[in-house]
Amino acid sequence: MEHRMNLWNDSFLSIKSGIKTVEMRLNDEKRSLVCSGDKIIFTNASTKEEMAVKVIKTVVYKDFFELYKHYNKFEIGYTEDEINDPLDMYQYYSKEKIDQYGALAIEIELI
Repeated sequence: MEHRMNLWNDSFLSIKSGIKTVEMRLNDEKRSLVCSGDKIIFTNASTKEEMAVKVIKTVVYKDFFELYKHYNKFEIGYTEDEINDPLDMYQYYSKEKIDQYGALAIEIELI
Protein backbone atom coordinates (compact mmCIF):
# COMPACT_ATOMS: atom_id res chain seq x y z
CA MET A 1 0.00 0.00 0.00
CA GLU A 2 1.16 3.56 -0.67
CA HIS A 3 0.64 6.43 1.78
CA ARG A 4 1.26 10.15 1.44
CA MET A 5 2.43 12.37 4.29
CA ASN A 6 3.69 15.92 4.60
CA LEU A 7 6.86 16.81 6.50
CA TRP A 8 8.44 20.02 7.71
CA ASN A 9 11.66 20.87 5.89
CA ASP A 10 14.03 19.88 8.72
CA SER A 11 12.45 16.42 9.12
CA PHE A 12 12.39 15.92 5.35
CA LEU A 13 16.10 16.74 5.04
CA SER A 14 16.99 14.57 8.03
CA ILE A 15 15.26 11.55 6.46
CA LYS A 16 16.74 12.31 3.04
CA SER A 17 20.24 12.38 4.55
CA GLY A 18 19.64 9.01 6.22
CA ILE A 19 19.95 10.30 9.79
CA LYS A 20 16.28 10.17 10.79
CA THR A 21 14.98 6.61 10.43
CA VAL A 22 11.80 6.81 12.53
CA GLU A 23 8.81 8.97 11.70
CA MET A 24 6.53 9.65 14.66
CA ARG A 25 2.81 10.12 14.19
CA LEU A 26 -0.43 9.94 16.09
CA ASN A 27 -1.81 6.41 15.72
CA ASP A 28 -5.12 7.67 14.35
CA GLU A 29 -7.35 5.94 11.82
CA LYS A 30 -5.24 6.99 8.83
CA ARG A 31 -1.83 6.12 10.31
CA SER A 32 -2.99 2.84 11.85
CA LEU A 33 -3.27 1.55 8.27
CA VAL A 34 0.50 1.83 7.73
CA CYS A 35 2.18 -1.61 7.73
CA SER A 36 5.60 -3.14 7.20
CA GLY A 37 6.44 -3.27 3.50
CA ASP A 38 4.27 -0.26 2.63
CA LYS A 39 5.61 2.74 0.74
CA ILE A 40 5.31 6.31 2.01
CA ILE A 41 5.70 9.33 -0.24
CA PHE A 42 6.80 12.26 1.91
CA THR A 43 6.24 15.78 0.58
CA ASN A 44 8.37 18.63 1.88
CA ALA A 45 5.87 21.26 3.10
CA SER A 46 8.28 24.06 2.14
CA THR A 47 9.63 23.00 -1.23
CA LYS A 48 7.03 20.41 -2.36
CA GLU A 49 9.90 18.01 -3.13
CA GLU A 50 8.92 14.37 -2.72
CA MET A 51 10.82 11.28 -1.59
CA ALA A 52 9.83 7.65 -1.19
CA VAL A 53 10.56 5.41 1.77
CA LYS A 54 9.80 1.81 2.63
CA VAL A 55 8.20 0.97 5.97
CA ILE A 56 10.39 -1.52 7.81
CA LYS A 57 8.33 -1.79 10.96
CA THR A 58 5.58 0.00 12.89
CA VAL A 59 5.33 0.05 16.68
CA VAL A 60 2.37 1.43 18.65
CA TYR A 61 3.00 3.10 22.00
CA LYS A 62 0.65 4.40 24.67
CA ASP A 63 2.07 7.89 24.17
CA PHE A 64 5.15 9.74 22.94
CA PHE A 65 6.84 9.42 26.36
CA GLU A 66 6.94 5.64 25.85
CA LEU A 67 8.02 5.98 22.21
CA TYR A 68 10.94 8.29 23.10
CA LYS A 69 12.31 5.68 25.54
CA HIS A 70 12.90 3.24 22.67
CA TYR A 71 14.82 5.39 20.15
CA ASN A 72 17.87 7.60 20.27
CA LYS A 73 17.40 11.25 19.49
CA PHE A 74 18.95 11.05 16.02
CA GLU A 75 16.64 8.24 14.88
CA ILE A 76 13.60 10.39 15.68
CA GLY A 77 14.93 13.56 14.11
CA TYR A 78 16.78 15.58 16.74
CA THR A 79 20.19 17.12 16.12
CA GLU A 80 23.29 16.99 18.31
CA ASP A 81 22.52 20.33 19.99
CA GLU A 82 18.82 19.61 20.62
CA ILE A 83 17.27 17.96 23.66
CA ASN A 84 14.84 15.20 22.76
CA ASP A 85 11.68 15.94 24.73
CA PRO A 86 8.35 14.14 24.19
CA LEU A 87 6.57 17.35 25.20
CA ASP A 88 7.64 18.68 21.80
CA MET A 89 4.89 16.53 20.26
CA TYR A 90 2.23 18.77 21.84
CA GLN A 91 2.98 21.33 19.15
CA TYR A 92 1.51 18.83 16.66
CA TYR A 93 -1.07 16.87 18.67
CA SER A 94 -3.25 17.64 21.68
CA LYS A 95 -2.92 15.61 24.87
CA GLU A 96 -6.51 14.47 24.36
CA LYS A 97 -5.73 13.09 20.88
CA ILE A 98 -2.58 11.37 22.14
CA ASP A 99 -4.54 9.81 25.02
CA GLN A 100 -7.22 8.70 22.55
CA TYR A 101 -5.01 7.22 19.81
CA GLY A 102 -1.52 6.68 21.21
CA ALA A 103 1.73 7.19 19.31
CA LEU A 104 3.07 5.38 16.27
CA ALA A 105 6.73 4.86 15.43
CA ILE A 106 7.21 4.18 11.72
CA GLU A 107 10.68 2.74 11.09
CA ILE A 108 11.69 3.58 7.52
CA GLU A 109 14.44 3.33 4.93
CA LEU A 110 14.94 5.33 1.76
CA ILE A 111 14.01 3.64 -1.49
